[in-house]
Amino acid sequence: MRISRSGSFHNIRLKNKMLIMYFFAVFIPIVLTNVIFYIVTIENVKKQQMQDSTLALQQINREFKTIIDEAVGISSSLYTNLNLNLFLEKDYVEDIDYIEKHNSLLRNFNQSRPINPSINSIRFYTDNPTIIYSGGVYSIDSLQKELKHLKDDLKNSNGSQILIDTPSNQNFETFSIIRNLDYFYNDKQKFVKVEINPSTIRDIFNNVTFKGEVYLLNEKGEIEYTTNSSIKNLDKPININQIEKENKLVTIRTNLKNGSYLSDWSIVGTLSEGTMLKTVNKSKLFIILLALINFLAPTIIIVIISRSFLTRLQRVLRHVKRMKNQDFELIHDQEYQDEIGQLTSEFNRMTKKIKDLINDVLLVNIQNKDLEIKRNRAQLSALQSQINPHFLFNALETIRMRSLMKEEIETAKIIHNMAKIFRNSLTWGKDFVPIRNEINLITSFLEIQKYRFGDKLDYEIRVGEDAEECMIPNMALLPFIENASIHGIESLKGNGKISVSISLHSGTVTCVIKDNGAGISEGKRKQLLSSLENEEDIRENVGIKNVYYRLKLYYPDQFYFNIDSHLDSGTTITIQLPSQIENEIYSEKNLYFIK
Repeated sequence: MRISRSGSFHNIRLKNKMLIMYFFAVFIPIVLTNVIFYIVTIENVKKQQMQDSTLALQQINREFKTIIDEAVGISSSLYTNLNLNLFLEKDYVEDIDYIEKHNSLLRNFNQSRPINPSINSIRFYTDNPTIIYSGGVYSIDSLQKELKHLKDDLKNSNGSQILIDTPSNQNFETFSIIRNLDYFYNDKQKFVKVEINPSTIRDIFNNVTFKGEVYLLNEKGEIEYTTNSSIKNLDKPININQIEKENKLVTIRTNLKNGSYLSDWSIVGTLSEGTMLKTVNKSKLFIILLALINFLAPTIIIVIISRSFLTRLQRVLRHVKRMKNQDFELIHDQEYQDEIGQLTSEFNRMTKKIKDLINDVLLVNIQNKDLEIKRNRAQLSALQSQINPHFLFNALETIRMRSLMKEEIETAKIIHNMAKIFRNSLTWGKDFVPIRNEINLITSFLEIQKYRFGDKLDYEIRVGEDAEECMIPNMALLPFIENASIHGIESLKGNGKISVSISLHSGTVTCVIKDNGAGISEGKRKQLLSSLENEEDIRENVGIKNVYYRLKLYYPDQFYFNIDSHLDSGTTITIQLPSQIENEIYSEKNLYFIK
C-alpha cells in the first residue's frame, strides 16, 4: 500500500504515531491472545468436566444396576426354592411345628445380610392363617398397606414380574424388590420382599467425583431418588421438568437397561457452569497477573524508548522554532552517540555558524549603512552649502516687508507661509514633532494653496486640546494634504473642501484627512494598499509610501492606516497612532528623544 506525500499519515505527530503503533502492535495482540487463551481454557475445562462427569454418572449407573441385579438374583433364588414354598404353603396344626420349621429354614435367609451388606432385609408375606406372623414372615395385608400404590399390581402380579418399591412412595431412602412366589403352588398367596440397604444407595448416588445433583427417573420421568436435599422426602412423585433449574445448568443422561424391570429408567446428572469452571476461576488470578505482566513489560519498555527520543526531538524542534525570532541558543545537553544525539550536535554546530555569519554580515551592513549615512550627509551638506539659507530667508523677508509697505497683505501672508515651509524642510533633524507644529505647517500649506485656487478651495481643521501636545512623526500628514489639494481638488470642476480632524481617545491618536475631490477607483485603491503591504518600488506614490514606511518603522504593528475612496466622491485617509508625549517616545527597535 502506497501512501501519497500529501496523505494524512505524514501529518500525524510522532507521539501519536507511537501510540498507534503501541495500540496495534502491543495492546490488541495481547488482548486477543489472553481472550483466546481464556476462552480455549474454559472450553477445554468444560469438555474435560463433561467427560469426567459422564464417566462418574456411568459408574453410578453400573453400581446401581449391580445392586438391583443382586437383589433380583436373591429373589429369583427364593422364587425357585421348593422348601421355602412348601414352608409357606403348609397348614400347621401346632404352633411348635411352625416354629421348628421356621428356625430350621428361615434362619439361613436372615443370616444373608452379613454375607451381602447391600441387602438390608428379606421379608416374606403370605395369607396362610396357620403361620405366626413374626421373625421375617408377615401377612399379605401388611404388605398391601405398605405398598398402597402397588396394591393392584400385587393382585395381578406373577412370578415372572418384578415389582420395585421406590423411596418416592415412602419416607426412607431404600429400594425393595417384590416378587410373587407362585413357581410351585398357587393355593396360597406368597410374596418375598428383598430390601436394599439405604446406606448402600446413598454411597452409590453420592459419588464424590460427580460435582452436581443426581436424579433417578422412572419410565414416566418421575424422580425416584435424588441427592438434591431440597426435594427429598416428598409425599408424591414429582417430574424432573417441574424442578426449577439454575441458569446455565448442564444436564447429562444415562439409561438403565436391566431387562424388563428397569426398562426406560434413567439416571440424570445436573451441574452448573460455575461448578464446572471452579478450577478455571481458581486460576483467574493467575491469568490476570499474566495479562498484566504481558501489558506492563512492553508498555514500560516502549515508554522508556519513546521518552528517550521524543523528549530530545521536541527540544531540538523548540530551538529550531526560536531561530525564526533570531534566537540562536545552543542545546545544552549531554552528547549521545545515537542519531538524535548526532542531530543535536549538528544543530549546535549549524547554529553557531549561522550566529557567527549573522554577526559578520550584520557588522558589514552596519558599516555600509554608516558609510551611506555619511555619504548622504555629505551630499546634503554640499547641497546646503550651494544655497545659502540665510540669503533665501532674508530675500523672502525683504519681499514680505515690501508687500506690507505696499499694503499687499495677502501676498505678504503667502510669502510668510512659504518661508515657514522652507524653514521646516531645511530643519529635518527632528523625527517627531508635536501635533500643533504639524498643524501649523499644514495651515501654511493650505493658505498657499487657497491663494492659488481662490474660492475653489476651502479647508477646515479640528484638533482636540488634549491631542495638541501628542508627538507624531515629522510631516506625517502633509503629504496627504498635498495629494488632496493637487490630485483631488485641482481636477475638480466645482468647489472643493479639505477637512482635517485629530482627536485623542483611550491612548490612541486618530487623524482623519477627508476631501470631496475626484477620488480614485476601487481597483486602484486596492492596488495602492497592496503595494504598501508588499513594499514595492517607491518610485510611484512617493509621499504616501514614504509616510507609510516611516510609520511601519516607528510603530511596527501598533498603528492603523486605511484609504477609503470612491471615484468622483472624494477620499478619506485614516491614521491611528499610540499617544506619545515629548521625551517619552519608545519603539521596540528605535529609541528617540526630543528636547
